[in-house]
Amino acid sequence: MTGAEIMGAVGFFVLVFGFIFGLWKYVDAKIGAAKTEASAAASAASAMASLAREELAQHKTHVAETYATKAGMQEQTAQLLRAIEGIGNRIESMNERLDRAFENQPRPRSRAI
Repeated sequence: MTGAEIMGAVGFFVLVFGFIFGLWKYVDAKIGAAKTEASAAASAASAMASLAREELAQHKTHVAETYATKAGMQEQTAQLLRAIEGIGNRIESMNERLDRAFENQPRPRSRAI
């Protein structure tokens, strides 16, 4: 082989290596940009999830403070029914007392002249 052929072969391999290296750097830059973009998107999503978690906790606290639970409503209903039943019993006993009061009244006696 002559010097010109060797220089041509070496030049060809340098050209191929340079092309492959350039292509690799291009692909690596695209991958790096995609990683950066994905990292930014993940950070934004994490921030939104954190905000949503805080808002949900605040809403749960608001609901717990504002609205009644089913068990609480049942307890209040039972208390009201017991109170109404007590009032009904008092009214019934009042009727019985009134009946006894009228039954035990002395009857006016008629006088014969």
